[in-house]
Amino acid sequence: MTSSRLIGLSVHLFTASGAALGLIALFLAADGRFAAMFAWLGAALVVDAIDGTLARHFRVTETAPFIDGVALDLVVDFLNYVVTPLVALWRSGLLDAALAAPVCAAVCACSALYFADRRMKTADYWFRGFPSLWNIVVFYLLVLRPPAAASLTLVLVTAAFMFVPVAFVHPLRVQRLRPVTLVVTVIWGAAAIAAVAQNLAAASFTVKAALVLTGCYFLALPLFREGGAIAKGEDDG
Repeated sequence: MTSSRLIGLSVHLFTASGAALGLIALFLAADGRFAAMFAWLGAALVVDAIDGTLARHFRVTETAPFIDGVALDLVVDFLNYVVTPLVALWRSGLLDAALAAPVCAAVCACSALYFADRRMKTADYWFRGFPSLWNIVVFYLLVLRPPAAASLTLVLVTAAFMFVPVAFVHPLRVQRLRPVTLVVTVIWGAAAIAAVAQNLAAASFTVKAALVLTGCYFLALPLFREGGAIAKGEDDG
């Protein structure tokens, strides 16, 4: 085996390690240990943040072309962004006990459709519709702990937005206001780490306020997207 092929396989293995981290997080979610779950999901997020750069740098499509990096990334993301947080939502008590399982099952099915949608990203790297980041949604719910009715409403509305042609930002790839977005992302990350360290719902007012304000920034950012709303027939990148 040539050194370049070995490096390409190593990059794919690094991506696949995100699934191992996600499985540990899934076990913790099923056990109701949500702060620990998010710590492991955070480690998987670090892998997800840098594996694409490594794949491009080491040209894995040329050095290890028999592994589909895109498919591998989607498999790992579906576990970490959808399945594991939905297990946490099911176990959390945030939803009415009679509704928790069917709601989570429906959201999982809808998210599978979203992940298979070829129009998921636009040419300028925005997401079309809510990008199935249920790890973020469940994280906010566990930190803020709204009433069951409010949690259900948020989950259903967010699920519906997976199929609405509006833009959601990719904080690392969208060029519009990118310097500001990167700073806000760092602030959000620091607040999220603090919330996990403080056991989520027990987090301080300052931490919760930082999470809410930075979350509002990401939700408002599409209003400043050049080109306006996403048309259903818009080509992807």
